Amino acid sequence: MRTGNVILVGAGPGDPGLLTRKGLEAIAQAEVVVFDRLVGPEILGLIPENAEKIDVGKQASNHPVPQYRINQILLEKALEGKRVVRLKGGDPFLFGRVGEELELLKENGIPFQEVPGVTSALSVPAYAGIPVTHRNYCSSVHIITGHAKAGTELKIDFDALRRTKGTLVFLMGVTALPMICKGLLDSGMDGDMPAAVIERGTLPRQRKVVSTLAELPKAAENAKIVSPAIIVVGKVCGLSDSFDWFDNLHLKGREIIVTRPAERNGSLCGKLSALGASVTAYPCIRTVERVNNPELDTAIGKLNDYRWLVFTSPAGPEIFFRHLRKQHKDARALANLKIAAIGPKTAGELEKFGVFADLVPETYDSDYLAQTMAWVEGPVLLCRASEGSDAMPRLFAEKGIPFADIACYDTVYEAPNSDSVRELVESGAIVTFTSASTVRGFARSLPDTDYSNIIGCCIGRQTAAEAEQYGIPVRIAEKATMDSLIECIKGVC
Repeated sequence: MRTGNVILVGAGPGDPGLLTRKGLEAIAQAEVVVFDRLVGPEILGLIPENAEKIDVGKQASNHPVPQYRINQILLEKALEGKRVVRLKGGDPFLFGRVGEELELLKENGIPFQEVPGVTSALSVPAYAGIPVTHRNYCSSVHIITGHAKAGTELKIDFDALRRTKGTLVFLMGVTALPMICKGLLDSGMDGDMPAAVIERGTLPRQRKVVSTLAELPKAAENAKIVSPAIIVVGKVCGLSDSFDWFDNLHLKGREIIVTRPAERNGSLCGKLSALGASVTAYPCIRTVERVNNPELDTAIGKLNDYRWLVFTSPAGPEIFFRHLRKQHKDARALANLKIAAIGPKTAGELEKFGVFADLVPETYDSDYLAQTMAWVEGPVLLCRASEGSDAMPRLFAEKGIPFADIACYDTVYEAPNSDSVRELVESGAIVTFTSASTVRGFARSLPDTDYSNIIGCCIGRQTAAEAEQYGIPVRIAEKATMDSLIECIKGVC
């Protein structure tokens, strides 16, 4: 049996964009991932589906999996010959207790590596507009753990910290905040020294309290600050309002639910997160290709019989060209055809195969596409979902335009875990809908729900009409693009 190995990976402070490339590569190759509570769901979502996931979720005063058992798990999995990733928030070598884990691995001859992570000690103040050093205020920064072993007092030389005249950053110190502030005051530090506590740093729900050293404990208590949070003490905290860029993001803290299929939601989720939104990926539909599709194969064998080829979603082109290749054909087989795409996203998928659409309507809507094609000469080949809109078949039939309606894929309605999403709906989240089927999938996953508090930001009138049938207040993006949909969301906010 091959010898396994362990890679300790720092997941960063919470924002998935702060995960390093090397950390991402390690996660992608992992066969086992052992992770802590502070690793966010977006980063956990990067773990390969076939990897074993072990939650050792330690939190303050609650260690469901004790440290000695974590050490043993890493050893056991490595001895099974597995590639093991130990995934920890922040940087593993900064107050991460990895020394205990590595000692056991070293004793047993298990190879290991450490991939540093972005530490919260520097990144969280940055997201709160606090530079930990500034030439006009200080020339050093000092990182201290505010956590003591159970039953013991903090062992901090507060007088030595005061004499540094540098910025002080305390990690894991929320519970000990009054003791930390008192220790610094007792050492002679000025009670008017600027100080801050930052909760859920780098995440959309980040909150900060900026006060003075003397008043910070009471201010934090009034704000009900809880772990995870860090404490910063120093003159640089006074710059927070001037340098705060994160709280000024357009969508900071807004709850947005994205219902697109999982394989297509990445771009939208990423752009919304970059604007500060708290994004919940909630894929309500999944497209399933009809692998054995004799009707499509027959139509491809007779492409010269058609004048137009129409795609009504981004899923269609890839499936069509896959079947085209099965018959040892390429884009040259479309030489005598005009191509229509329902919107720019679908047109973009066609371009990946070297094909440019001849017709892309200004409005992303099956009804509008049908209207723009009312003048065409057939026959027309429609490649689309099995439950597609009847707008085009109905219009072609009325106009006497011959057509073939081929189902390339089926739309499967997902049933994700809806408990947390139901809470977001009740609290008035924004929900994005990019097709009528995403609306139906969303509604099916949350039956008997009052949707009047949410706002459905939709691409296309048909999608909006479907949402309105469920009592969802809607806004419609001006164009059929993700950027236009984001502008629609920004308009709501």
